[in-house]
Amino acid sequence: MNAADLGLPVDVPSTALFTDQYELTMLQAALKSGTADRRSVFEVFTRRLPDGRRYGVVAGTGRVLDAVENFRFDADVLGFLREQRIVDEPTLEWLASYRFSGDIWGYPEGEVYFPGSPILRVEGTFAECVLLETVILSILNHDSAIAAAASRMSVAAGGRRLIEMGARRTHELSAVAASRAAYVGGFNSTSDLAAGFRYAIPTVGTSAHAFTLLHDSERDAFQAQVDSLGRGTTLLVDTYDVTEAVRTAVEIAGPELGAVRIDSGDLLLVAHRVRQQLDELGAVNTKIVVTSDLDEYAIASLAAAPVDAYGVGTQLVIGSGHPTCSMVYKLVARAQSDDPKAPPLPVAKKSLGAKSSVGGRKWAARRVDAYGVAEAEVIGLDTVPSDLVDRQLQVELVKGGEIVAREPLDAARERHVAALAGLPMSAMQLSKGEPVLPTEYA
Repeated sequence: MNAADLGLPVDVPSTALFTDQYELTMLQAALKSGTADRRSVFEVFTRRLPDGRRYGVVAGTGRVLDAVENFRFDADVLGFLREQRIVDEPTLEWLASYRFSGDIWGYPEGEVYFPGSPILRVEGTFAECVLLETVILSILNHDSAIAAAASRMSVAAGGRRLIEMGARRTHELSAVAASRAAYVGGFNSTSDLAAGFRYAIPTVGTSAHAFTLLHDSERDAFQAQVDSLGRGTTLLVDTYDVTEAVRTAVEIAGPELGAVRIDSGDLLLVAHRVRQQLDELGAVNTKIVVTSDLDEYAIASLAAAPVDAYGVGTQLVIGSGHPTCSMVYKLVARAQSDDPKAPPLPVAKKSLGAKSSVGGRKWAARRVDAYGVAEAEVIGLDTVPSDLVDRQLQVELVKGGEIVAREPLDAARERHVAALAGLPMSAMQLSKGEPVLPTEYA
């Protein structure tokens, strides 16, 4: 059984309209001019990291592969394009049999990136590649922004557990993607059941203040929850008086009480008082979970508090103030004819501002120092130097239109841990600074 079987809005039959109209009008013009079949190379990269961030995190790659696989112009989609006169009939006929048949290489999900990193490389005919621009950028910009925020929060948490709980603060489908990206970035679980169903992310949840207010007394509410969920449940203790609530919670559940949650007040002070009270009551193994508009800075400020887990919502799903990574999808090389053997010619936009790009099909590698710590992101156009051959970052994702690199989500999560471990220690600082690695062009 999958999401589609249940009628859940987490899968769609086609991703073809997750695009901008000019992708199709460019296609129509290229078909008419005879340039549509020219072999082309597009690359996804960002010219800069969000202000003050020291590294980016690649997330959404698995969703990109799904989107490419489902990029099909079915009868309903073609009917819409015809009715709205978006493109002409020859273009509609071409779209009816569209299947991406090219190659895609990219940084594997969970890897870190820096300004100029060729995060994704899409190769094929101009026609088949140009159509994928918007959906690829939509996924990578969103998911990578969430994963970067999650990574910073994970660093700040210092090994304490993190719960993603931002579903009510964003679009319902964005919430599912955000849960997935947060898991890649270091979160341990989600409150969003659609994310748990779609991606097998561990889910958690017990009760809100409404459950306590429903009952005639806090004691009645706690008793009802323990009777239903067991002594290992988490009781919300800040609806009325925290001290009284903790005392009641331990009286009802005993020292086996799983956890208490604090959702308001001076979290640092309240956490210390609650820990002392729990210990005095014999509930020494009862955990403390804190929530309430947390971000990486608030989490870091609680490092000295006896907190066992953090629940994060709003700030996570908005990328902690940076909801996009400003990634772009640019044509960097194309053949001079539609001959499949024609060599690629580097091309690049010329700009007087900050929007210039570097032409050519690129490789990327990460140079390390004598201690195995990364010291530079190296990008080149020609032969990879022998000392960097084993340090290359791009992997094959799609070959001849067939996906070759699907992997469990836990693999991306583990890769991110390894990628962070290979960076200089200054990457873990939350204070604003330049990217922790310089980008060098070989």
